[in-house]
Amino acid sequence: MFAKFLNLNPEKQDRVLNAALKEFAQKGYQNASTNEIVKEAEISKGLLFHYFNNKKDLYLFLHDHFMDIFLEEIHAKVAWNEKDIFDRYRNIARLKFELYQKYPEMFNFIRAVYSEDSNDVRSELERRKKEILSEGYKDLFGDVDLSKFKEGIDVEKTKNIIFWTMEGFAYRYQDKVTDIQLEQINIEELLAELDMYSEVLRQGFYK
Repeated sequence: MFAKFLNLNPEKQDRVLNAALKEFAQKGYQNASTNEIVKEAEISKGLLFHYFNNKKDLYLFLHDHFMDIFLEEIHAKVAWNEKDIFDRYRNIARLKFELYQKYPEMFNFIRAVYSEDSNDVRSELERRKKEILSEGYKDLFGDVDLSKFKEGIDVEKTKNIIFWTMEGFAYRYQDKVTDIQLEQINIEELLAELDMYSEVLRQGFYK
């Protein structure tokens, strides 16, 4: 669907992506201006809509594109030999935080997506979130050690509770942290707080 855009030279692609990322991150979907995006990207509006049918297509492409990059980097760097579900999540949390520091505009965009309430895109975003939580997490946690869970426990429901808790923790930080504050956060302190929640869940679900 977006083959024409993906066939552009990388420099031009990056100009468009960075301009759109910045505009949507700062203003949200509803208030973002395609006029500002094309001005920043130094292309014509007609050309932008040659690659993307409308603002909604551009916004959702941006979401999917950067989530793919995000997941690919995590897949490449995660410590797959660590089979404990809480330690695996801790490792992923560190990688996510490092990526946010490396790409602050991506952090701002993902944070804006989390709070986006425009009727134009809300249902599509909700569907994508559910897919990531179900399919994405199967890929990342499909091989964890299940023998540590208490006997008779519903493992799949328990894993969902763990994911919801951990993602809630992450969203709380995304919601309150600015890109400037992001650089000042102590990752070890953040992970220590995450460990406290993990310990409560361990006591409830592990043997």
